Amino acid sequence: NMKALRRLHLHSNLLLTVPASLASLPNLSRLDLQNNCLRAVPPEIQSSPFVHLRGNPLGEPAPPAGNCMLPPDVQRTSLLSPTHSCISSGSFTVTSEGCRVTLASGIHFYFPPGAAPEPLQIYFQTLAPDPQLVKLSHHDVLLSGVLELQPHGVRFQQEVHIWMPCASPQSLPQREVVVRTFSGQSWSDLRTRVEQKRKSKKHVAHCSVLHFSWFLVVSRLVQNECRVPAEGTLLFSSVDPSIKVTFPPGVTEETRSVKLQVWAGGKASAAHSISGSLLSSGLNLDRSRLHLLHSDLEGQSWDDITSEVVLEFSHLYAMFEVTHFSWYWLWYTTKTYIGGIARKVYERLRMYQVNFIALQRKKDPEQVLLQCVPNHKVEPVLKKLQERYRGPEPSDMVEMFEGEQFFAAFERGISIDAERPDCVAGRLAFVFYSHLKNMKEIYITSLVDRKGQAVKGQVSFYRGEVPKSIPEDASRRRKGADSLWLATLPIKLPQLKPCWADSSAALNSSSFPPLNLGNAETGYLTQANLLGIARRVGADWQSIGLNLGLTYQQIERIGYNNRDDLDKQIVEMLFSWAQQNWEDPACVGRLVAALRESGRQDVAEEVEAILELGRHKYRESIRRVGLQQGSSTEDSAIATI
Repeated sequence: NMKALRRLHLHSNLLLTVPASLASLPNLSRLDLQNNCLRAVPPEIQSSPFVHLRGNPLGEPAPPAGNCMLPPDVQRTSLLSPTHSCISSGSFTVTSEGCRVTLASGIHFYFPPGAAPEPLQIYFQTLAPDPQLVKLSHHDVLLSGVLELQPHGVRFQQEVHIWMPCASPQSLPQREVVVRTFSGQSWSDLRTRVEQKRKSKKHVAHCSVLHFSWFLVVSRLVQNECRVPAEGTLLFSSVDPSIKVTFPPGVTEETRSVKLQVWAGGKASAAHSISGSLLSSGLNLDRSRLHLLHSDLEGQSWDDITSEVVLEFSHLYAMFEVTHFSWYWLWYTTKTYIGGIARKVYERLRMYQVNFIALQRKKDPEQVLLQCVPNHKVEPVLKKLQERYRGPEPSDMVEMFEGEQFFAAFERGISIDAERPDCVAGRLAFVFYSHLKNMKEIYITSLVDRKGQAVKGQVSFYRGEVPKSIPEDASRRRKGADSLWLATLPIKLPQLKPCWADSSAALNSSSFPPLNLGNAETGYLTQANLLGIARRVGADWQSIGLNLGLTYQQIERIGYNNRDDLDKQIVEMLFSWAQQNWEDPACVGRLVAALRESGRQDVAEEVEAILELGRHKYRESIRRVGLQQGSSTEDSAIATI
């Protein structure tokens, strides 16, 4: 008796058509038609909320007979094609006859006859997923490595079938597996069928393409899609049919495609089910316990927008209207529990596992690079820096919130070389943001006599203030003296060169009179500042001198007169230029620009920090005596008495 039927599972049966009468069965609550060959279904079937249709080529033209995404071992046409097995050399040739190819890694290809009209050499390689290349969406899970196929951009005459081994998706419920490909500018998902090998029981993801690029297998949230015309339509979630989106007439001027994803994730799903059961109880709701949360597109922060929308209730639904799409989360719970929800959401989406690195420049060990790096970015960051810097291994992993403050303190005989605006009580202040580099380069020094020995010190990282937006329950464990220390890394200052053992001696050996560059408003550079800059210039002094405006003849003369002493060459170049330009207030700006043009961004930033500190002190002195802009004459007179 079909009228008593409640569930009908017809998935993976190679169905080409289904009767519309199935939608009219009175007790049917689930009709599973996934992973068939349905290219068109009756409107009654497609609009029913209990029908599951993903994995079907809906709306696509019919392929040649016998080629409905079938595995190669059952495709009759492929049996007549040449076979290449266990290729590991990195390339193979495809002719107009077509072929089947199996790589040593288990990846399988089927090139139908005529796909390549002329002999074509195919190159392949499997790569580890690089975070800079592979951009996963929120809630995506990577199930394979990256497969690159070349030549890029070549278009085949017929679709080429690819089978990629992947991790088992069975442990990821309410999700779907797709092959994702890169077009050169963005990633897009291909229609994918998951198959299981008969002997090994391993899973493979099967797709077909007309071009070659990069490919990988991803598990994503189940995605329901529909086209919204000007007349409006209705979109249901196949994960939870009680969730639906209504598009009223006139919502759009032209037809557009809309996608819907529903996440019932982890421990939070229990609270979601509480919400569903309470909503089904009718209109007797305590609305003070109902919270609507909204997230940005990346799901990195959640805001309570309950007071900003109009919530309406029926016996089955809570309804609200929005003007743009993003992530929305509806909760019905107690105030205490919503605090726990906020804490778990914040910890899940805004807490990061990070490592600290402290590296010294190879050419100038007194220049130190400090950086706080998310754990998954440590290896690529170190790879970029290894040519110019060296130092200890990164610190152990710690957890930090987005926007959390932390400090770097140099200890055991080492200190920061110059005053900086971002120093607090001798410690360098940072604020961690996951999308920024969280990096600073500074110069360090030591009061210990380095003429005869090196100084072995360290840099330690400590917690600072936690952002006010973090729930108290989430930040409570951060309090207390034991939780302030984060990590410690060793720093070593080598034995000092004799020429720079005494800066005053280096200055006295020169014939230049005392001078200051700049003015009170732009900030001063003193003789000591210039000597500090000279110590860091190194072999780039000629390029810097030319960018400062010195002639080739002057550079050659300075080099010849001090041909046995690089340090004296640098000092004479810098002080010769300073002596010629000390009356021009804009000369300090030209020095910063010359350092940047010579590739010494690190020294330029230090000079800017010195100038900013001078300007800050000047403004503070003006404020103390009451001469700031807008103060009255009487107030100024009183302040100067």
